[in-house]
Amino acid sequence: MGCDGGTIPKRHELVKGPKKVEKVDKNAELAAKWKHCALSQEKLRRPIVSCDMGRLYNKAAVLEYLLDKSAERPNTEVVVHIRGMKDVKELNLTDNPEWEGEGRNTKGDRYEDMHCSMFICPVVGLEMNGKHRFCYLQTCGCVFSDRALKEVKTDICHKCGDSFKEEDVVVLNGTKEEMEKLKERMDEKRAKAKTKKSKKTKVAETASKPSDLKEGPTQPSSDGKSLTENDAESSQTGGPSGSSIAPKGATASATKRSIQKMEEKSEVFKSLFTTHSSAKRTKDQTSNWVTHTPYHF
Repeated sequence: MGCDGGTIPKRHELVKGPKKVEKVDKNAELAAKWKHCALSQEKLRRPIVSCDMGRLYNKAAVLEYLLDKSAERPNTEVVVHIRGMKDVKELNLTDNPEWEGEGRNTKGDRYEDMHCSMFICPVVGLEMNGKHRFCYLQTCGCVFSDRALKEVKTDICHKCGDSFKEEDVVVLNGTKEEMEKLKERMDEKRAKAKTKKSKKTKVAETASKPSDLKEGPTQPSSDGKSLTENDAESSQTGGPSGSSIAPKGATASATKRSIQKMEEKSEVFKSLFTTHSSAKRTKDQTSNWVTHTPYHF
């Protein structure tokens, strides 16, 4: 049984076996992670930011997502944990001097190295292409390779000189296990921030409330009204000077003294007030009431 040309087909050409599982090229996968934004899938361009999970984003893409979360975008599950710009940190990256740009192989006559990266480690010089483990500091945003942090152990940033702790080191594009640890750390950090905010609000509420008067427990009076201890003592002793209690019919005006009757005051001082005799006028001296309108002036 042959074809028109006299060829005989083989068994593997007639019998189809199971389909082979397509394997993802590791070089392409690394290039997608380290050269493209995790949200918009566009090429990384400055300014570049990273979240607590260690993913890389274009700052413009994160801003667009936060301004309009209702818009339909792909890969939105990657940025669900980002609530605002405080949840991301702008990275302080070091340029690679050997990077010639994206248009270096437009003619197709040159070998294109997939592992060549735009950024390198400023201490060791390793390229940030996914082959080596890289980290960034949440305090200043500087990016280093894990080898540099292990070889040169210090609590001060190698690039800017700011101090940091081990908790401030975040792995970029880590494994699943590392991502889970970073997520647990992020949840603990946010829980502590909530407790601090609740404490601050409680302190602010207590400070904003008016200070309670320092009064003792109330005591019922004969009229059925409650009196404090201070009022009760003053009513019994007749005030601080020990004078007798004033009658109920007495008014507050009876206790006031007229300035004109004060002998210790001079006549010049008394003449400043309208109760002085010089300020009083007769009916002939007083004028009629006149109202001025805006058109008068």
